[in-house]
Amino acid sequence: MSDRVAVAMSGGVDSSLTAALLKERYEVIGVTMRLWSEEGVDDAMGVCQSLGIPFHVFDFEPQFQAYVVDYFCEEYRLGRTPNPCTICNQKIKFGLLLKQALKLGVDYLATGHYARIDCSQGNYRLLKAIDHVKDQSYFLYGLGQEDLKHLLFPLGEYRKAEVRRMAEERGLPVYNKGESQEICFVPDGNYRSFLTQRIPPAPGEIIDLNSRVLGRHQGIAGYTIGQRHGLGIASAERLYVVRIDAGANTLVVGPEEELWGNALLASSVRFVSGEAPQGDTEVRAKIRYKSPEVKAVLSPRGEFFELRFYEPQRAITPGQAVVFYRGEEVLGGGIIESANQDSPAANLY
Repeated sequence: MSDRVAVAMSGGVDSSLTAALLKERYEVIGVTMRLWSEEGVDDAMGVCQSLGIPFHVFDFEPQFQAYVVDYFCEEYRLGRTPNPCTICNQKIKFGLLLKQALKLGVDYLATGHYARIDCSQGNYRLLKAIDHVKDQSYFLYGLGQEDLKHLLFPLGEYRKAEVRRMAEERGLPVYNKGESQEICFVPDGNYRSFLTQRIPPAPGEIIDLNSRVLGRHQGIAGYTIGQRHGLGIASAERLYVVRIDAGANTLVVGPEEELWGNALLASSVRFVSGEAPQGDTEVRAKIRYKSPEVKAVLSPRGEFFELRFYEPQRAITPGQAVVFYRGEEVLGGGIIESANQDSPAANLY
């Protein structure tokens, strides 16, 4: 008897093709999560009907609100810039959903993520997708050995254009469906409007590096490190948000050069192998999803890890995920707590 696989269905082309491909090799059931709205559930059900596979819906709306949406809002309230997708993967998709799927008696949970899993060397390794443009391994750094043992990422071997072609060849009705939005619970992409409805306004001062008051902000939740537009201040030079002081409810602004930092501290660091390096380790790192990988040295510092860059990086932002790589392999990652910018504006350790 073949292995049984639950496929996480979102109603998009990626998860739909994942189900179609795996049905050619395994006994497949479709599962979807009710998180924020009904969007995607009907499409996912339709794909499962067209493939002739069972379909299950799990209601995780309360947990999604608590773990992801409330976290998202609270981080912004504290002057940080979170990445909700990494938290959703850790807590919801590969936490709650994986547990519920295994209770259905399946051997694996499969998703449409663009990433790869390798177990040729005796343990599980998380690798980048073949399509580096679509690669989503950054969002999966929190996966460990026990998780990877039960996961399949079949699309990691293909490029997006191939995925759409294969979906059309198999008659999937969603083969030309548009890309999903960046933050699923902010339907119009306007996260500032979303936040203002949930965080009470708390105006405060905008100050320069010498603590001179230049203007007022409408609440630190509406700003992020590196922001230049929308500050509402007049200055002879271009000024950027270089630090957000939640305790004092102030935005600190300064010139471009103040945005560059040569090190960061990361918390909640997890390693795919389950084993943290004991000494200095050369890695390549990404300080946000769309930033390039850069050379750095990773070192344990008590409950934190320090990452020192060979070349300064722009706008290292507390709250964002930092992910460590070695070649194609994801070593792990964590949450940026602070940046060392060697400047008067530095949010030092």
